[in-house]
Amino acid sequence: MSAARNLITDIPGLRVGQAGDLKLASGVTVVVFDKAVTASVDVGGGGPGTRETALLDPAQTVEGIDAIVLSGGSAFGLDSASGVQAYLREQGRGFRIRDAVVPIVPAAIVFDLLNGGDKNWGRYPPYRELGYEAAKSAGRDVALGSAGAGVGATTVTLKGGVGSASATTPEGITVGAIVVVNAVGSTIVGDGPHFWAAPFEQNGEFGSRGAPTRLTADDLKLRAKGGPQENTTIAIVATDAALNKAQCNRLAVMAQDGLARAIYPVHTPLDGDVVFSAATGDKPLADPYYGLAGLGMLAANVMARAVARGVYEATALPFPGAIPSWRDRFG
Repeated sequence: MSAARNLITDIPGLRVGQAGDLKLASGVTVVVFDKAVTASVDVGGGGPGTRETALLDPAQTVEGIDAIVLSGGSAFGLDSASGVQAYLREQGRGFRIRDAVVPIVPAAIVFDLLNGGDKNWGRYPPYRELGYEAAKSAGRDVALGSAGAGVGATTVTLKGGVGSASATTPEGITVGAIVVVNAVGSTIVGDGPHFWAAPFEQNGEFGSRGAPTRLTADDLKLRAKGGPQENTTIAIVATDAALNKAQCNRLAVMAQDGLARAIYPVHTPLDGDVVFSAATGDKPLADPYYGLAGLGMLAANVMARAVARGVYEATALPFPGAIPSWRDRFG
């Protein structure tokens, strides 16, 4: 069933902050955890841009992270994690080694450098400061669509953006997702208005258009934008379950299926698709195998819904020739 606010912040112990620049046509989205959490990652696309993902392998030493950053700006956007680190260090947060404190902030980026925004920023890109502002503003409210890292996001046919959704298992464990949809493929079937994620929609969260009665050959043909490295969908799935790093990794793997349910095609050589996972550890699983299987199944459904919401809530960039939003085309 859907959780109260239908946002990743339905999970206690985490907050979302966002900072965007419409002139730049880019921005940053960050999830800040109230305390260090267990986390992992799954990389499904062929052209990822990431930071601190190696330490999320279950075999690596660090057990807890402080925040996760999703940013525009391609490789320049990886600077945003430094801004988040700076904010967290001011709060005394981080991995302690004697007197040293190092905030652990994994990150992933999308390519939005050719969307019409002004990227002539001079010597240093603005993403470090955007990351700091995003972390400083973190709270429970989450703006969807053209906010944060979704400001400059696009898909092949429609404006992309930030989406979020959540759900609760019958046992009372909550899972939520936040995603930046900047896909090489399409989130709608053919020429629309139906979302690929339609079978998973809850309470009219992305327009209640349902699924088409049938799929045609034209619906199934390849629609793709841009060239290599120009696209990516990046996401975070989080839960209040108590998971170890290996279980977190499996949750991220299963949540990738949600991207496949909502974007056609996905995980291509042209995408850098990345899904982070995080567990706050508040509620034990009733069973380590079936419980995790059910949680991962729900995470995939929530991820699909978040993708559709990100496109449904987006608004077009205010530039000549900008790609239209879903609402521009379908009302």
